[in-house]
Amino acid sequence: MSGAGLLRLHDVAVSFGDVEAVRGVGYEVGAGEVVAVVGESGSGKTVTAMSLLGLLPPTARVTGRAELAGRDLYAMPPAELRAARGGEVGMVFQEPMSALNPVFTIGDQLVEAIRTHQPLAVPAARERAVELLTLVGLPDPRERFRSYPHELSGGQLQRVVIAMAVANEPKLLIADEPTTALDVTVQAEILELLRDLRERLGTAILLITHDMGVVADLADRVVVMHDGRVVEQGPVEEIFSAPAEDYTRQLLGSVISLSTAATTGLERALAAEVEVAPGHLAASEHPATASVPDVAAAAPLLRVEKLSVTYRGRFRAMAVHAASEVSLHVEPGEVLGLVGESGSGKSTVARAVTGLLAPTAGSVHIGDADITRVRGRAAKELRRRIGVVFQDPLSSLNPRTTVGESVATPLRLHRVARGSEVDGRVAELLSAVQLSPSLGSRYPHELSGGQRQRACIARALALRPDLLVADEPTSALDVTIQARILDLLRELRHEFGFACLFISHDLAVIEQLADRVAVMHRGHVVEQGPAKEVLTAPAHPYTRRLLSAAPVADPEAQRRRREAWRQLR
Repeated sequence: MSGAGLLRLHDVAVSFGDVEAVRGVGYEVGAGEVVAVVGESGSGKTVTAMSLLGLLPPTARVTGRAELAGRDLYAMPPAELRAARGGEVGMVFQEPMSALNPVFTIGDQLVEAIRTHQPLAVPAARERAVELLTLVGLPDPRERFRSYPHELSGGQLQRVVIAMAVANEPKLLIADEPTTALDVTVQAEILELLRDLRERLGTAILLITHDMGVVADLADRVVVMHDGRVVEQGPVEEIFSAPAEDYTRQLLGSVISLSTAATTGLERALAAEVEVAPGHLAASEHPATASVPDVAAAAPLLRVEKLSVTYRGRFRAMAVHAASEVSLHVEPGEVLGLVGESGSGKSTVARAVTGLLAPTAGSVHIGDADITRVRGRAAKELRRRIGVVFQDPLSSLNPRTTVGESVATPLRLHRVARGSEVDGRVAELLSAVQLSPSLGSRYPHELSGGQRQRACIARALALRPDLLVADEPTSALDVTIQARILDLLRELRHEFGFACLFISHDLAVIEQLADRVAVMHRGHVVEQGPAKEVLTAPAHPYTRRLLSAAPVADPEAQRRRREAWRQLR
């Protein structure tokens, strides 16, 4: 360890009634050290961390010892624990929007966090809040001080939550999945911020994550949890290079990282100008002058031509050009990966393709029919050819109907099956996505995240569509579940023969699944071509920046990639 033991856990156990969520957990965090706790959902990572600050529900029973600088957090009186929470220990929650109050400004919430632990007058606390927003790299901190949470992006909100967590210069920062579902470039910035705060403030960090690339980038030591127990712990290099336990090897084996060809290709691209490969289109460096690619000679299944979408501003607000002259195509049976940061226009294109959004200009053809022009029964028939899988399976399933009813809904709406035939088709679809048909009688909250996403895929395939539009379907899943979902999509693609527009910010996932890649930036397609060529010989600076920001589960390789990312910032 880099310093004396700051936090020591001894035989910690947490139970909810008869259910033992955590059993015999013990590990240490040294002063100024980053310790990553990893494992699948349900392994006990977050429950253990929440127990330290008394944030578990009253039904939880906690035993053992958790010593912070020699004092047992579990034995502290309520007032002393409240003083430690936010004072000596800061907390960064997984979902920043739910961690902030939507009816108060960012500044008001920061001032409250400061004045709760420091005897400062309001003007001094406001200046301290602006100083903190500057510390975490938020642009225009005095302007953002007056903003409400909904006015900031996900990455900006996470910076605000981190500013609140370090407001009182805590000795220990607990970061619970601080980069989950963030774009790779935003994720890289948040990790750089945590690294910088550690160096400047000397803060120890307890990092809870399922992303092994993040662990390789930031952690000094790793604690592996499974089924409520610690199965292995040690220095990060040792755990990654020579894991002792089967579960750790399984966890590392499930990690989806960019291939060696992609990482070395990026290094070559940085060292010299890349010659554009045949069939590989790269737009000029300025997105506004992006070229329109030629449509393939064979008739594509999906053809998007010069698609533009503008959201008109309310009152005096300026209009937002979410997509500008986007042109791309998907061949029958092909997977096109559409990548880019949040706000690049990926989901806007997806909504236009599925008919959920009317474009300002351009056309979207499914076969010979333009989905932007058909109406009535013709539109309904055309939409039968498109299946959609959304990013968050819980919010895309009706919580008041069973999973089986949700899968059956397309069959009933389009009258392709009736009566007992519907039940048979639902059972076949659930079996096709490797779910037991008996799960059809359960409600969404009774399934795991991976099971819910499988149910959503079954519903999307109910009408045997020609085109599947998958919008970030694996972004918030554990690495093992993510790998299984990707394997499932490969198998279903072979069985059902659908083409796929696969939207993601994760280039490693795209490399695994896509035949071709289109890269979007600020509403424009800046580069597209065969996946192998785009990912191994990126021609556009933005594509290189995306590639350099994607973490890999190898501490030594990740250090080199971090330096490459810093060059391209």
